Amino acid sequence: MTHDPALDTFVNESAELLSSVEALLLRCESGAADPEIVNELFRAFHTIKGSAGLFGLDPIVKFTHVVESVLDQTRAGRGPISAAAAAILLECSDHIGSLIRKATTGSGDSGALQPAGDDLLERLTAETGFKVTAGKSAAPQTPGAGPGAVVAAGEKCWHISVRFNEGVLKNGMDPLSFIRYLGTLGSIDGLQLVDDALPPLEQFDPECCYVGFEINLKTAADKTRIEAAFEFVRDDCNLTILPQEAPMVDFVQLIRDLPEADGRLGDLLIRCGSLTEKQLDECLALQARLADGGGEAPPIGQLLVENGFVKSDVVDAAIQKQSDARSSKLARAKEGPTIRVDGGKLDQLIDWIGELIIAGAATGAAARQAGLPVLLESAQQMARIVGEIRDQALKLRMVQIGTTFSRFRRVVRDVSRETGKNISLQINGAETELDRTLVEGITDPLTHLVRNAIDHGIESPEIRRERGKPAVGMVRLNAYHDAGSVVIEVSDDGGGLKRSRILAKAIERGIVAAGEPLTDEQINAFIFEPGFSTAAEVTNLSGRGVGMDVVKRNITSLRGTVEVHSEEGQGTRVCIRLPLTLAIIDGFQVGVGDSQFIIPLGLVEECVEITPSVEFSQAAASGHMSLHGSVLPLIQLGHMFEIRQKAVRRQSVVVVRSGGKRLGIVVDELLGELQAVIKPMSKLFSQLRGIGGSSVLGSGKVALILDVPGLLDHSLELQRAVGDPRRPSVNHNFNAA
Repeated sequence: MTHDPALDTFVNESAELLSSVEALLLRCESGAADPEIVNELFRAFHTIKGSAGLFGLDPIVKFTHVVESVLDQTRAGRGPISAAAAAILLECSDHIGSLIRKATTGSGDSGALQPAGDDLLERLTAETGFKVTAGKSAAPQTPGAGPGAVVAAGEKCWHISVRFNEGVLKNGMDPLSFIRYLGTLGSIDGLQLVDDALPPLEQFDPECCYVGFEINLKTAADKTRIEAAFEFVRDDCNLTILPQEAPMVDFVQLIRDLPEADGRLGDLLIRCGSLTEKQLDECLALQARLADGGGEAPPIGQLLVENGFVKSDVVDAAIQKQSDARSSKLARAKEGPTIRVDGGKLDQLIDWIGELIIAGAATGAAARQAGLPVLLESAQQMARIVGEIRDQALKLRMVQIGTTFSRFRRVVRDVSRETGKNISLQINGAETELDRTLVEGITDPLTHLVRNAIDHGIESPEIRRERGKPAVGMVRLNAYHDAGSVVIEVSDDGGGLKRSRILAKAIERGIVAAGEPLTDEQINAFIFEPGFSTAAEVTNLSGRGVGMDVVKRNITSLRGTVEVHSEEGQGTRVCIRLPLTLAIIDGFQVGVGDSQFIIPLGLVEECVEITPSVEFSQAAASGHMSLHGSVLPLIQLGHMFEIRQKAVRRQSVVVVRSGGKRLGIVVDELLGELQAVIKPMSKLFSQLRGIGGSSVLGSGKVALILDVPGLLDHSLELQRAVGDPRRPSVNHNFNAA
């Protein structure tokens, strides 16, 4: 079978639909199975089935047909989605994913998929009580009475609302034939064509159906027989059948489900069968008379209620539906159209924009050297335009982290069931944006942290009750921007880290000597050592000592940092700090001797110029200085990297802040702001601390990008080395650390 590019689109769209299905079913498990959720689930499965049918993927079509049929009967009011049914539907969603992978990539055991699918459908139908087959039933038999035949006693009035899908004609169905067939069941007393979905003439496709119908049918047939009239087109339409004496709540729900809602109020009420045209004309005439009399005419909805034509709840539902539709239309207008773009093409675009920035910097340097005003002005204008292009291009790669966070609802559900714990997940900051490549790289570390919080952190319900805690444990995911970085926190309200056990394990493994004074942060950091575990037994989730060291390694590879804060008995918070992007940053250029460095601009707090003096020399030698009445740790880049420095009239201290900590970096020159294209360091320098990458300057020279969090950690290590946290060590040679 030759590869069809459209098949890739089907796979991607199905993955998105199954992801949304998973989120909806998790809400159903928690008791939120409202009708709109059921409708969304039905539409998702129906879309997957229809798309699979286009490619002839019959196993997917047959399996999904049963699932969607169960949901169809559920939304028809034959029963709610229980928590148990939602759990089985989650397994069905996973099974559809396996079927798609098998059909498109050949992975998976087809021999095992078939019995697994049959077992799932058997459990689903047993749980819901709905008996569904993969095939369609035979067409209803036409009764002997012809169209317009007089119905005997026992007749009943029904309101039928039907909207045909656009593809119904392409599937060989004629919508009018179903309307004609209804006439054989009784008499059609009212029929209204609904053509709100008709597109502009230039977009009209003669092979598509854009219409629906609102029908009043008088017949002795029951609802089942009326539904059977639409059996062959049931998957290609939205159908609602209500008796005229149905409870008011049913008509309210019908209004909410109508796809058209931005027309006039009276038309909307007529479509749902709550109002006749004659009644509407009477109220419109009354409204006109009141307006002509000089008084203020009341709204049409109020007149309909006062005259007893329509219940107030039905009018309120229609008005709310109109308001929601207008808000949705306005939101869509603001959002604009969206298109899919291959991620690799975006990466290539960012790379070329990086080269454009370097070339632009070289042009600017040449213009300054030439000293021609016209050339300088042109170079400045080009630099401004390149900056705008850079910002817009980076926004293309920015995605909200909420999608990644939502995946963990399933992780929390599955792991809590496996461990026998009752866990709730709370998400904050889902709208926080960061680079797509960072989102992809952070998913695995977050998964391990969440699983670890449930398995190690949160106690069993019995222990939580003994400690006066709620039986339901809480895992929190939070994200926010801070000083040019993205901070992601994973926290729990469990038992916290047991530092005594961690320290004992560290001594046992020879990581630290017994009796050595350590701070809480140093003890917490031992959990990131390779192979370190305090678990008493090995489980499917943990205990093998594999995980936290990988978490730190993965985060470090993204130029990020990770910290652990814990209070025994209260819980643990893991804080991950990442750069906004891995491609291009706004930087602050400084010089030391003949070398140049770049500091991320978002971390620079202030710059202080200092004339060399005995007092400053003593302060620099001691590793700290007084600034604004507080102690500021200092690091001299020249000493740290053993750079031969020049004699300068003034030195400068660049004050940086990261993670609530401050540091002063002593440099020779302040060279100003620039756009820095980040180039990764080779593997030879991958272990060099304090350096986060490199960048090519407009002059062609290479400048190293400072890793400020790494410098802060180095400064703290030097402080602890002399035993006084306020006084860093005199030895600032980086190689000696």
